[in-house]
Amino acid sequence: MTSLQQAAAIFKILSVESRVMILHMLKKRSFCVNALARRLGISQAAVSQHLRVLRDAGVVEADKRGYFVHYRLNTDTLARWQLVSNSLLQLEEAGEEYAERNEQRCTRKGT
Repeated sequence: MTSLQQAAAIFKILSVESRVMILHMLKKRSFCVNALARRLGISQAAVSQHLRVLRDAGVVEADKRGYFVHYRLNTDTLARWQLVSNSLLQLEEAGEEYAERNEQRCTRKGT
């Protein structure tokens, strides 16, 4: 997967406000589904679905504690996401992928 594809996948996951809020909350400490649902004001089922997406992406990990599952950030994945995002959002136009795309531009005759 290219870095542009990785960036698109990351931003697709982060395109849902509830997921962004969950990640923000998990930066401070781990939470169970019930606590996240109460704080976000959404159903436990909705939180579970968002956590599934985040877990499948590898940015959230689950720890079973008795009857409850607590979720925490996977800081390694989050650090990789940050690198990919920073690379995309840099103002300088550098990198192989940009050069390749730039070479493939359509040109109009007479310009």
